[in-house]
Amino acid sequence: MSENYNERMAGRECHHCHEWIEEGAAHDCWTTTEAALTEDLSDDLRDAWERLRETAVAFGDQRIYASGTAIMFSRHSCYFFVRPRRSHLQVCVFLDRAIRAPQVRRVERKSASKLVNIIHLRHRDEVEPPITDWLREAYDLPDKLAARAAKPTTRRKSRTKRTGRRVSRG
Repeated sequence: MSENYNERMAGRECHHCHEWIEEGAAHDCWTTTEAALTEDLSDDLRDAWERLRETAVAFGDQRIYASGTAIMFSRHSCYFFVRPRRSHLQVCVFLDRAIRAPQVRRVERKSASKLVNIIHLRHRDEVEPPITDWLREAYDLPDKLAARAAKPTTRRKSRTKRTGRRVSRG
């Protein structure tokens, strides 16, 4: 029997990424890179990823960065992100509406003004309209929401609620 048999090993395994962290070493498993998230993609998924990224870059100024398990595309806030998976790219597009189309797997409300439309892509040829149109719509959404907020409302103010009591006149 080894004399270290009952001694604890120095370090621990990260619950999130399952990486071994030496005792006292700094670790942030949410820090990653775009290259690290896309390195194991199949050829079809890599082609789809590259076309998706090129399409988004053509929209204009934005920040593209990796965070956790996703690659974020952001202007003022994230307008879509991609989670690379083994069999597909999960594309989550933030819009002010739910898209009713066969490409959309599900829709979830994320705030009072935004819903996330979740799409799975498996091939480069899927990165075309209407998906590219939805990405452009998401890119332009902050401008649309700002214009909507700046518009003067035409609604009349509601009247105060009546108490239901009658006042007798005498």
